[in-house]
Amino acid sequence: MVLAAFLALPLFAAEPASAPPTLPPTSTIYVSQEPAALNLLAENATVTRRMVDRVVRAATGQNDTVKAWRSLVSPNDRVGIKVAAAGGRYFASHHGIVEAILDGLEQAGVPRNRVIIWDREADDLRAAGYVSERGGYQTASIPPTRGYDRSAQFSAPILGKLIWGDLLFDEKQGKLGKRSEPADQLSSSSYLSTVLSKQVTKVINVPVLSDEAGCGVAGAIYNMTVPNLDNWRRFTQTDSDAASGLLDIYADERVGGKVVLTIMDALLVQYASGPRFNPNYSFPYHTIYASKDALALDANAFRLIEGWRKQARLPSIVNRAEWLQMGEQMGLGHFAENKIILHSVDPQ
Repeated sequence: MVLAAFLALPLFAAEPASAPPTLPPTSTIYVSQEPAALNLLAENATVTRRMVDRVVRAATGQNDTVKAWRSLVSPNDRVGIKVAAAGGRYFASHHGIVEAILDGLEQAGVPRNRVIIWDREADDLRAAGYVSERGGYQTASIPPTRGYDRSAQFSAPILGKLIWGDLLFDEKQGKLGKRSEPADQLSSSSYLSTVLSKQVTKVINVPVLSDEAGCGVAGAIYNMTVPNLDNWRRFTQTDSDAASGLLDIYADERVGGKVVLTIMDALLVQYASGPRFNPNYSFPYHTIYASKDALALDANAFRLIEGWRKQARLPSIVNRAEWLQMGEQMGLGHFAENKIILHSVDPQ
């Protein structure tokens, strides 16, 4: 069975398998919700800044915003902010949230010009308004072929068809030439983006709350894995156990191990046709979540999406999101609803 093969085989060849970490009894998701955060689709950055400050203080156990950020990063770190830009102008990680993070990092001693904001596609970043010259930070995309790290290879027992842009596509084409057959372009290997493997030491992950056609939820784990891989399509195959491989990837120290905090942007949410923006299935939710447990954030997103789809009489995503439940067995975090605490940080 494919699922059993995933559990038995470590994906990153360079990293030996280890026992699952011991989880605390519960995980907490810190929640801030303010109706004034969005006016239709326009963000009120003043409001979202204080929302971010509140969830960061709560997630770090600090009563001071500067101390909160200093507990997460140091001036010696090269910090990356992994945004979700596929939704373009309206459904990317919101600028007010990212600006609040940038200010917090500056207060912790990490200047803007040493912070990298990145996602896979340069066009998506531009469409979402993330331009280095405007914000004082660096931006990075993952250029086809040369944007992947040959030394950060991993394998999984799921074959994917290489296409132009994947690291090994041109090499295989060059060796086979006219003799190339479709089967010759199948590969069980993927490579990590150089931005993540070599250019940043710590990451603030800022996913949006969205569904995804293949793996069900395009949330915290998805945002750190799928956009940072070549030959990634094999992990988002509809009705496949392949998505469980994303857990192994996130568990690697070079991926999830660099994430010091996840801030999920749920100012605008989407429950179908994601992660690209589709206004027919999206609505303002005016909420920001933060946690050090990425799996718990995705479990909460899954339950919300499932409820919204039920209200809209759309098919369930239970089968597509089954892979998330395995994360708890692996020690990545909590999936069970009774082990996840939603804690509001808003003034009463």
